[in-house]
Amino acid sequence: MEPYLVWIVIGIALVIAELLTGTFYLLVLGVASFVAAAVAWAQGPFVLQILVAGGIAVAGVLWIRAHRRRNAVPDMPSLDVGQPVTLDGWVNRDDRLARVVYRDALWDALVEGEVRCEPGELLFIQAVEGSMLRVAKQKPA
Repeated sequence: MEPYLVWIVIGIALVIAELLTGTFYLLVLGVASFVAAAVAWAQGPFVLQILVAGGIAVAGVLWIRAHRRRNAVPDMPSLDVGQPVTLDGWVNRDDRLARVVYRDALWDALVEGEVRCEPGELLFIQAVEGSMLRVAKQKPA
């Protein structure tokens, strides 16, 4: 089989795989294969085919990564930050671990700042880290 046909088959396989994944990385590799097929069709040496395919693939992947970084959507801040919670009790006062009531459910919480809180006291959510709330007496700015 002619080398340019091998490159074309590889390119078609990569483009089809891209249609199944939707990442654009395989599309870049498919385009690199098609350009290498053109070099092979023009009787370019195999080393040149590999260098062209590799160069286009690397440049394309770097371009996609830069494009994604430029257009990245920042994480939306949690809507829970600033909401009041009620201290239910201490799990470990020395480690500042407590249980708080928020939305009629008990949550694990890490109390920041003042740790002389008593059960029933009102605290405010400073951050949400997984299923743990970071709470403090003052409302966040």
